[in-house]
Amino acid sequence: VNRFLRLTNRASSRQMEEALALTGTDHLAKAQMSKLSGGEFQRVLLARAILRTPEFLVLDEPVQGVDFNGEIALYKLIEDIRTRLNCGVLLISHDLHVVMSKTDRVICLNGHICCSGTPATVASSDEFKSLFGDQAAPGLALYEHRHDHEHLPDGGVVQIGDEDAAADSSSGNKPGTTTGTRVDA
Repeated sequence: VNRFLRLTNRASSRQMEEALALTGTDHLAKAQMSKLSGGEFQRVLLARAILRTPEFLVLDEPVQGVDFNGEIALYKLIEDIRTRLNCGVLLISHDLHVVMSKTDRVICLNGHICCSGTPATVASSDEFKSLFGDQAAPGLALYEHRHDHEHLPDGGVVQIGDEDAAADSSSGNKPGTTTGTRVDA
């Protein structure tokens, strides 16, 4: 794993250690890439992507080869990294449930951009309905996420506009930060 991370020739040992720790793979530093599980492999790829604290991450099917519980954990990790690094994320996925429930903006492609906007806007568009049928949208978990609040460790939510919340805000997530998403139909 360390050898794989060094291929970029631009990261210090400290940066590699931090990236592995952030993705929960620091115990794999001396492991062979070929011996990693699907989830471990994807986390190491994510560690490599964040080595130099990017402003924007492009993640193409980041949960490929990962079991269901691993997918949930990996999507949570991506969310945490996005907040911690205050970076944008372009997530390319065919998993419409994740796309519609975990993103701010959706771009639906089918050889061209057929529709784009918030998940609710896309799900109600004629183009989306013609691709997936009228029954697809009601079955999807739609959740419009706004960055006008802070998620607390205990599960609570505090509005960022609240003076106390603004003083306690530790995520660095700026209101209006969005996660871009592309769905290939």
